[in-house]
Amino acid sequence: MVVPELRAWRAARPHVVRVARIVRPHVARVTRAVRPRAVRMTTPQLTAVATTVGLALAAGVVTSAGPWDSTGQRTAERDWAASRTPEGGTDHARTSGTHRTSPRPAPSAASVLAGLGGEAGTTPAPAGKALAEVLDPLLADPVLGSVRTAVVVDVATGKRLYGKGADQVQTPASTTKIATAVAALTALGPDHRVQTRTVLEPDTKEVVLVGGGDPTLTARKPADGWADLGTLAERTATALKARHMEHVTLSYDTSLYSGPGLHPIGVNDNIAKVTPLMADEGRLDHSTSGPAGRTMDPAADAARTFADLLHDHGITATAPGPSKATSRSQALASVSSPPLSALVERMLTNSDNDIAEALARQVALATGEEPSFDGDAKAIRAQLKKLGLPLTGAQFADGSGLNRADRLSADLLTALLAKAGDPAHPELRPVLTGLPVAGFTGTLSARYTDAPTATGVVRAKTGTLTGVNTLAGTVVDKDGRLLAFAFLTSDAANPPNPREARAALDHAATALVACGCR
Repeated sequence: MVVPELRAWRAARPHVVRVARIVRPHVARVTRAVRPRAVRMTTPQLTAVATTVGLALAAGVVTSAGPWDSTGQRTAERDWAASRTPEGGTDHARTSGTHRTSPRPAPSAASVLAGLGGEAGTTPAPAGKALAEVLDPLLADPVLGSVRTAVVVDVATGKRLYGKGADQVQTPASTTKIATAVAALTALGPDHRVQTRTVLEPDTKEVVLVGGGDPTLTARKPADGWADLGTLAERTATALKARHMEHVTLSYDTSLYSGPGLHPIGVNDNIAKVTPLMADEGRLDHSTSGPAGRTMDPAADAARTFADLLHDHGITATAPGPSKATSRSQALASVSSPPLSALVERMLTNSDNDIAEALARQVALATGEEPSFDGDAKAIRAQLKKLGLPLTGAQFADGSGLNRADRLSADLLTALLAKAGDPAHPELRPVLTGLPVAGFTGTLSARYTDAPTATGVVRAKTGTLTGVNTLAGTVVDKDGRLLAFAFLTSDAANPPNPREARAALDHAATALVACGCR
């Protein structure tokens, strides 16, 4: 007879082997970083570093820990460990291109299957008074600006352990993406895929390229698992040749969305025009994340690229123009995005504004709201309300957090994170697995360089606008408790130095790591 635990181990074993391979370099780096400073990490924190996907395991269910997808967060961490080249973020003053020395392999982690919250049942959560003694002085740092709010929550129980202006709403900047992620996963599920397709209008030679809202559609080689415009062209050409058609009229359809496509911030290197058809986020360079010049008409450019790709496969097409597929059109071919879980992870890790706005549109489409900035805001709020989250005073103006009209509280942000760790909501796990890892991935890859105990243990979404600096995520404290935190700071009259403000927020998160706080 095979006991349930053995069956679970056999099912999880391939994933465990892969995770162990990924985390070896991470453990080695942290071990060497800690040793010169005579800093001692506790066993629970070493476990946190050893399993970078351990936040999902803290919920207690390995098999529901989120997507083991080839294009998800785990790939980002694997690639980071192999290349040691930091990944850039959007508007977070990230720089890339610094090559780091590869570490020696460390022994594989035997405790990969141990949940990070394994000791939570016997170890008390930090005491509120002790937390206040640690955090109050750090959050009083004048470099953070005049307005500072914060909340710390014990994920296992959902209990608020610390609050400073907990219900006060502020401009959250890119931490808004946590709300967008939760809303999208709730409305659509982690396995949802976004389709880009081609159709043929009957009794004509008009081929229509129909945008479905996939911002990760790529025309580059290799496609690295993302939906490939070249593959769509090849499949379309095959379908046309089967109909003995080698010369066609090409059109493109962007009718899926309504309202203005230009984000209220205007033309900006941090986001392209929001349209259901684009390739490589309309970037004019070879970047895949961070600020970059954007084409003014991503849909038209994608259609022109598609025409060239059709030509490569023996199909001649006219210069494409806008149109709309009719209900009588015949399907030719399609390609689909990776699962929504992978899109969420990429959005959070790289603070990708284009994906954020696309996911907000998908929430609106799935719930019957108008797919526009206004409709997206209504749809996101409605999904969060279904989850019973604290929405008093909250305002949503977009999905990315670039709009200063967004207003969220530290209470809401920590509630979102706690909900994502709730065993009753495994569909939300990508919200945790997608958070940047301190010193390793995304917008935190170059931060925490002076905090070895926090490296690999802090996982958090960053947020930066002029005068606004925010950080929200999770840590494992020295006793093994999984804590969710949110720090929101701002000063419109006297904008703080962003580098100093980010460092102060990082110090606060690091203090949570070191805190038993009895």
